[in-house]
Amino acid sequence: MRFVHRTLAQRVVFAPGEAVRAVTEEVTRLGARRVMIIVSPSSAALADALSHGLGVAHIHREVVRHVPVAVAERAREAAQTCDADLLLCVGGGAATGLAKAVALTSGLPVVAVPTTYAGSEATDVWGLSEGTEKTTGTDSRALPATVVYDASLLLTLPGRLVAASGLNALAHGIDAMWGPRADPIDRALAGEGLRALRDGLLEASAHPRRQHGHEQTLYGAYLAAVAFASAGSGLHHKICHVLGGMFDLPHAATHAVVLPHVLALNAPHAPQAERRIAEALDAATANEGLGDLCARLGAPASLRDLGMPRDGVLQAVEPVLAAVPAANPAPLTAARVTALLSAAWEGGTPR
Repeated sequence: MRFVHRTLAQRVVFAPGEAVRAVTEEVTRLGARRVMIIVSPSSAALADALSHGLGVAHIHREVVRHVPVAVAERAREAAQTCDADLLLCVGGGAATGLAKAVALTSGLPVVAVPTTYAGSEATDVWGLSEGTEKTTGTDSRALPATVVYDASLLLTLPGRLVAASGLNALAHGIDAMWGPRADPIDRALAGEGLRALRDGLLEASAHPRRQHGHEQTLYGAYLAAVAFASAGSGLHHKICHVLGGMFDLPHAATHAVVLPHVLALNAPHAPQAERRIAEALDAATANEGLGDLCARLGAPASLRDLGMPRDGVLQAVEPVLAAVPAANPAPLTAARVTALLSAAWEGGTPR
């Protein structure tokens, strides 16, 4: 074996039912006295519970998907004005993304408390949108210092979000199989992450009020995100970033729709990765495994249903081609990208 693997330095705390205690301990350990809380609207009550005993300098509630530059600038100004020494983000990927944007320019440490399976909390990837373009990059300052996972916080997650957010996490594991820097360690982590995600999502979907399924899914989401952070962004994520920026589509649902089509394209050109994915999804083939999981979860199936216009397919072809990673298993042409996006827009069978 000849490869170089990068492991990110981060503290991860699994504390089912004990988020308040764990957050207080982590903030204390980091020596913070003026905490700025960044919270998604749906997690406001949780943020109130987590804030007890903390030195809260400001609660920032303007959280917008894809992190528009103007929104990031206002959050950065708020952090400076309140003289924050730590950022506590509570909610889904949008809250985490905004905290990363603030940390990127301020260097403030971030404690992340996810309430979905976004996985962003385990990567150093940041993203900002302006107009119809979304720009992403990696920076060590964007990596949260600590992640606190508490499966009890996801017991009321709606079924549609369990499916979309879970498939978003699954996409990290699949992209990590053939990302531009993918190595044997990434593939091992991704394989275990995919297995845990499949089992956890089926359990969480069937029994949403039971903690076990959510615990397994968070565990899988973390592993898949760690593998993705090391392997780098593959074709799937490049496509979703283009579409999300151009048409302001919901992040997790877009990943859920696009993933089967990218897998169908790449799998024949990466037989070893295809075999690993199939085994992790307990299926004869990777495509069958993912298709069965999407069907059982009732996952979103078309970009049309997410609000993307029909002429958006042709608009997106050139930006997608410009973003294709050099190491993608399948060769990409304008015709192939058009076919993939058309099938995803229609919700047809991946081909």
